[in-house]
Amino acid sequence: MDYFTADLTRRIRETEQALKQAVDSGDDFLAEVQHEELQDLVRMASDHGVQVLPETAA
Repeated sequence: MDYFTADLTRRIRETEQALKQAVDSGDDFLAEVQHEELQDLVRMASDHGVQVLPETAA
């Protein structure tokens, strides 16, 4: 796995965790921001041919 793929995968996982924390804490604004960030990262992965595991993209 090259650096770009590894870093993108790491960023997706971190954003998923941040999204879960925002939802769990009831912070709707932060949850929306994290959701948008996650969508951008998954789109970037797709644009560069990086496969994201289904549970990672959820």
